[in-house]
Amino acid sequence: MARVTRISQASPDRVEVRGRDLTTDLMGRLSFTDYAHLLLTGREPTDDERFFFDLLLVSIAEHGLMPSNVAARITLAADPGSLHGAVAAGLLGAGPVLLGTAETCALLLGGLQARVADGEEPEAVARETARRLHGAGDRLPGFGHPLHRPVDPRAERILELADERGVSGPHVRLARSLRDAAADIWEKPLPMNVSMPIAAVLLDLGYEAAVVKAVPILARTAGLLAHLVEERQEPLGFALAAAAENAVEYERDET
Repeated sequence: MARVTRISQASPDRVEVRGRDLTTDLMGRLSFTDYAHLLLTGREPTDDERFFFDLLLVSIAEHGLMPSNVAARITLAADPGSLHGAVAAGLLGAGPVLLGTAETCALLLGGLQARVADGEEPEAVARETARRLHGAGDRLPGFGHPLHRPVDPRAERILELADERGVSGPHVRLARSLRDAAADIWEKPLPMNVSMPIAAVLLDLGYEAAVVKAVPILARTAGLLAHLVEERQEPLGFALAAAAENAVEYERDET
């Protein structure tokens, strides 16, 4: 069986990407958002897909001196010639706690929507899930934030625009049902963070979970590059490393 790729092929006088000529059909016509969408999905976006791809990329690209940016800046300080290595250092932490949380939310919503499709009520499914996770001492993916309280303004804006443009569907409904259930079961407001509406809106637009995870990674790459350009102009990396060391006490192991 032949091994194939459907993304691109280069020859001496032509580069073909997803069946289109790069220089005569794509360059000068597509924005980078359109092009990223074409690369990921094999097709150009609709107006709503373009709008929300842009919106979600902007929403998650930058969030201050969070761990991924700190790791990248310290790496560049230690190896000033390794811009690519510093970007990689920042992206390697894209797991289920930071950045990769959107994929976790997408998988959760996908499983819950399968139950709804089998006849269960969204609110009941959300409540049962929240109660089960709370009872097990687990976190509810997409909820809680160390800074944004009582709401994450990014999440609220995404939901507002999804409603305005008529793309809110069953996954957005489930996200809101989880928010209501969480506030009741945790007995305190538990803010929906930006990862949950990113997942819900993308799923309602028809994307797979793999694309949901790609969006924050693509977006945060731009943020990382901004921090690394600034690191070369106004170095912070060693100061951040020193602050980390000063914040922790050494305790001798008594053996």
